[in-house]
Amino acid sequence: MDAAAPPIDVTLEPDGLIGSLGIPEQARGIVIFAHGSGSGRLSPRNNYVAERLRLAGLATLLLDLLTPEEENDRRNVFDIPLLASRLSAAAAWTAAVHATRDLPIGFFGASTGGGAALLAASTAGERVGAVVSRGGRPDLAGARSLAQVRAPTLLIVGSRDIPVIELNEIAMQHLRCPKELVLVPGAHHLFEEPGALDAVVGHATRWFLRHLDAEASYGP
Repeated sequence: MDAAAPPIDVTLEPDGLIGSLGIPEQARGIVIFAHGSGSGRLSPRNNYVAERLRLAGLATLLLDLLTPEEENDRRNVFDIPLLASRLSAAAAWTAAVHATRDLPIGFFGASTGGGAALLAASTAGERVGAVVSRGGRPDLAGARSLAQVRAPTLLIVGSRDIPVIELNEIAMQHLRCPKELVLVPGAHHLFEEPGALDAVVGHATRWFLRHLDAEASYGP
């Protein structure tokens, strides 16, 4: 597939969140990114993943889940319910925009964004068709919310990120949806090793294309 047109900047009201929206031709779904602590829509790793997802036929929305003022309070960076509410608002925004309203939704969370993505998915019903967590903290969503997630969920962790592996294994025990835990050989938390991020891209692309279907209906 040829490279898609470059993403455009968008503003999501009423919170005034700034996002970057990229839509390839004949998109099969849209993936909304939930960045981790200290990161945002300009994250090089997530932008690389997003570009590759667009080449595979998936629209992407990268956005800052906090306003500049909110970012000044470090407690907000770890406020999982707040971040999840912003993801839910982003999902509602895509349903109201003509170019994306018919596309099924996937969440892609990184670090603490993994917990926010799963907490948002726990109340989204069929509107969210897939979740991927990269080096994430899905445990931060809480056992009760994890048990309510219905979207097929893929957890990707570096094989050398031992503490996070254990936390993902705990989260797996609470998930009741179709689920998979993948370890990327030789990778640490940021997947900076040669080939590690490409492995993440491969697994995420496989998961989203398998579970997002633009022909599917996800509610009235």
